[in-house]
Amino acid sequence: MRICLVNTNRIKPPISPIGIEYVAEALSAAGHLVSVLDLCWEDHWGTAIARFFKGTDFNLVGVTLRNTDDCAFTSRQSFLAEFAAMVNTIRGQTDALIVLGGVGFSTMPEQIMSLCKADAGIWGDGESAFVELANRIEKKQEWSDVPDLILRRDGKWCRNPPSAQPLNLPRMSRRWVDNKRYFREGGQIGIETKRGCPRPCIYCADPVAKGRKVRTRPPKDIVDEMERLIEQGINCFHTCDSEFNVPERHAMEVCREIIRRDLAGKMSWYAYCSPVPFSKELVSLMCGAGCAGVNFGVDSGDENMLKRLKRNFTPRDIANAALLCRGAGIPVMFDLLLGSPGETRESIIRTIELMRLAEPDRVGVSVGVRVYPGTELAELVKKDELKKGLTGGKGGEPLFFIEPEISPFVFELLDELVGDDRRFFFFDPSRPDRNYNYNANQRLVDAISKGYRGAYWDILRRVG
Repeated sequence: MRICLVNTNRIKPPISPIGIEYVAEALSAAGHLVSVLDLCWEDHWGTAIARFFKGTDFNLVGVTLRNTDDCAFTSRQSFLAEFAAMVNTIRGQTDALIVLGGVGFSTMPEQIMSLCKADAGIWGDGESAFVELANRIEKKQEWSDVPDLILRRDGKWCRNPPSAQPLNLPRMSRRWVDNKRYFREGGQIGIETKRGCPRPCIYCADPVAKGRKVRTRPPKDIVDEMERLIEQGINCFHTCDSEFNVPERHAMEVCREIIRRDLAGKMSWYAYCSPVPFSKELVSLMCGAGCAGVNFGVDSGDENMLKRLKRNFTPRDIANAALLCRGAGIPVMFDLLLGSPGETRESIIRTIELMRLAEPDRVGVSVGVRVYPGTELAELVKKDELKKGLTGGKGGEPLFFIEPEISPFVFELLDELVGDDRRFFFFDPSRPDRNYNYNANQRLVDAISKGYRGAYWDILRRVG
């Protein structure tokens, strides 16, 4: 089978498409011939598509969508129209079966399928489903019942039952895209240590896209992959897990494997983590393994709001996580998500007070909550008393919610509370000097071109 995989993500700074690499590796291991079209680097993607498909007959084409939008209430930039245009352009160049996938696609697959001239989609893991699909097509077997597949039946898009397979990935060579260039222009390369998240957070799309069951990779395989990237001259990584420390024991095993191979002096890495479980032992191991920074998605510093969001930690846990990292010399970023149902002036004040008390190195402030289909928040905002807090959602525009009780004054209140404290970033392109919306962030692009490497919040911290 001749198979083409297409990366459509053109965000700058560029993010390496590890999902495509993992799927390509699985297809290649199954004996298929794989080619990758990476549109990230193309000035004119339409011309690049025409040139790539000219004179080449593919049996199967996979197209990935990493992000549906920039997740920013203040800009609400959707990527769906351009993605649909890319898929439809590919349709004009080939008669091959076109299958959509990727983490962005998996958050709202039916909506995206309705925009595109694609034949099918894969929601969730692509490695096993795409390989099974390719194998059956090659053998001329019935394939419409492949697990995780989305197909049109009786005039509507329908999902096949999900597979129950463990995360069994082949040996990763990381040779399918130009990772050297991604590192040079993007400042970091992703590594996945697990998939899935069991947490019940009301707004989060990760369980929707990746499942609620945590499936871990063997630490040996993870660190093997790191070593192969180090051999390519890449020495700064970021874990792509929902939360690196869930479960904590697996995170410790990964750190011990890095330490056992004495890699900490050859590379550094960053992680997303939860404030719990976050023990002193784990912090010590992360430090010894070369961890250069941790981003905690804490959302709020108000105990009542944390309960409303169904977070399983407290303000004290948040402060303790910062204290442990500070003791180990690991920089800390706290991400806030303000404006969910029940937010008040008082809860915002308590949140900012906790941020000052905990003293993280940086605090990211997002106002307005992205509403993804399939989440508890999506059901909550259907209530009449909450509908007036909705913004967007029409014509492909992303849907956001902001608590109506705070929307008239929230930005003025934040200006008053934060003042000129440079530790606070805002997910707001209108504040270029303190903007941590990474999409088309020129300060980041410039800093990376000057040699800065690392998590984007940490690069912005260091450039001042």
